[in-house]
Amino acid sequence: MMDSKGPVTTNRIRQMKAEGRKIAMLTGWDYSITRLMDAAGVDLILVGDSLGMAFQGQPNTLPVTLQQMLYHTEIVARAAQRAMVITDMPFMTYHLSAEQALRNAGKCIQKARAHGVKMEGGEERAETIARVVREGIPVMAHIGYRPQSTFQFGDHVVQGKDELAVQKLIADLEAVEQAGAFCVVLEAIRWEAAKLLTEKSRIPTIGIGSGPYCDGQIMITADILGLYTDHVPKFVKRYAQLADISKAAIEAYIKEVREGTFPDLDHSYGGGKK
Repeated sequence: MMDSKGPVTTNRIRQMKAEGRKIAMLTGWDYSITRLMDAAGVDLILVGDSLGMAFQGQPNTLPVTLQQMLYHTEIVARAAQRAMVITDMPFMTYHLSAEQALRNAGKCIQKARAHGVKMEGGEERAETIARVVREGIPVMAHIGYRPQSTFQFGDHVVQGKDELAVQKLIADLEAVEQAGAFCVVLEAIRWEAAKLLTEKSRIPTIGIGSGPYCDGQIMITADILGLYTDHVPKFVKRYAQLADISKAAIEAYIKEVREGTFPDLDHSYGGGKK
């Protein structure tokens, strides 16, 4: 059931972990779908750089620019009345220095009206997260598999496979906690390790491909709606097949146009049926 008590805030997200209530998060890029998600009661909307693949047709997230993220964030923020809107900071917009990160995060808040930003990285990102948080900008951290480091990870997508890897994840978690992140995405982590991290974490964990024991889940909306069909990861569950429905509708439109049955007078200005 949707919690209708006003707009979602960082305090609300922390409270949900404390009370054992699961957090529902989805990606958003456009006005129409965002309105539907917000009305349905989603807690967090991530304007994800995954738009590089599902929206732009890119092979990965790396070509996505800050200007593109600002454009989509402004649209999503206009549509969302309840959900908290987080902007994914794209590749190389927060890597050079904490000051670069603060400047670009500020644009996401001031120009695009986001409520917070997300950055990939653990221990190596702690100083940057702390600098941005210190200036009043909420930061969502992201550890485990990091799409912006896809060339570094290569085929080794699943994280936390051995004790050494789990210890590194724990160190990353502790670092982003201490830096002031209000929650953390756990991506493609073995469920046993993700469960351990969630139990240790003082901030909410949001899983994607990391099993059922995280404090919440995030999915790419185009995946759960069956709109993006180029690649379906193991962890994706289709809640609809809108690609099939949309294709059938488009085919019906084309057929009626070619047959001359659309538009009829009911769908024309100047009056109804003859």
